[in-house]
This record gives sequence, structure tokens and C-alpha cells, in this order.
Amino acid sequence: MKEEETKDPVNPENDSCNCEPPKAEQEYAEAVNETAEEATAAVDELAQWQDRAKRIQAEYDNYRKRCVRDREEFNKYANRGLLEELLPVVDNFEMGMMMAGQDTKSMIYIGMSMVQKQLADFLSGQGVEEIPCEVGRMFDHNVHEAIMSEPSDEPEGTIIRIIRKGYNLRGRLLRPVNVVTAAAKQEEQPAESAE
Repeated sequence: MKEEETKDPVNPENDSCNCEPPKAEQEYAEAVNETAEEATAAVDELAQWQDRAKRIQAEYDNYRKRCVRDREEFNKYANRGLLEELLPVVDNFEMGMMMAGQDTKSMIYIGMSMVQKQLADFLSGQGVEEIPCEVGRMFDHNVHEAIMSEPSDEPEGTIIRIIRKGYNLRGRLLRPVNVVTAAAKQEEQPAESAE
């Protein structure tokens, strides 16, 4: 009797086994395919957002590092203006020391020597270093400033006098060394005889 139930009452030759799949199964398969496509699209979109988040995180890390570096740079050179204004005072003090050095046993010279040491310690503590410069060396435009040039027997561009000391602040030029450089001698022209 169960066999009769599975047979089609309208058309007894067709039984339910060889029919096309019902419409509900077809809709279900389409829905599964559509859901799979949506899932694939969602996974792709998720990957794009993850990539974007990683890029933004990297940009933020670079920005943070740059801010730290800029702050360190600012702190390192923040007192540059003050030190530039102090250097002429140091120059004048050194000229006074040369004059006081005529009597090295005087109390004035001894007191000024102590102040000079304190100034030198302060400047070195701030990262200020004197630029080494010697007469007879070649002019270097990175650390020297030629105030003038004079004819000399020395090769052209040789330093023949130091006018003012120069200083670096933590490896950067604070003030160049002012120098006088050698210029080529001009050949004397023979005097024209008056006829």
C-alpha cells in the first residue's frame, strides 16, 4: 500500500523518483550559492579593511616615532639662541684674560681664571665645542668664514690669521671660525718709462 502512495494519482506511469527536483530545493541551492558569494565578498572586504588598518597602524607608528625624534631634536638644540648670544661675551672675557695674563699672580687673574673655567664647563655641558683651527691649514667653507684675504706667499686659500673662534653645538655649526685667507700675490707690473 505504501507503493501506491508514492505513485502519481494523475499519471500512474510516473512515480516520484524520476521527477525534477522540487522548486523548493532549487531555491535552496540558489540561496546557498548566493550566501556563498556574499560570504566570499565579505571575506574580501574584511581583508581590505584589515590591510587598511595595518597601513594606518604603520602610519601612526611612523608619526609617533617622528614626533619623538622631533621632540628630542628640539630639546637638543632649544638653547641655541641663548648660546649664540653668550659667545660674544665669552670672546670679550677671553680678551680680558689675555690682558690680565700679564700678571698671572694677581688676584684678578686668578679670579678670572676660575670664571673662565666655569664658562668652559657650562658650554661643554650644553654640548658646545670649539672648532679646531690652525694657521697654515686650508680654508673649509663648512666651518670657516673668510672675513678677508691678503696676498701671501702661502698657497691660495690657506688660513693666515684667525680672527674669532668658532663653535659647534652637538655636531652642528653654531658659529663659524672667522679667518683671513691667503690670496695669490699680484705680479708687479714694470713701470712704463716716460719717453
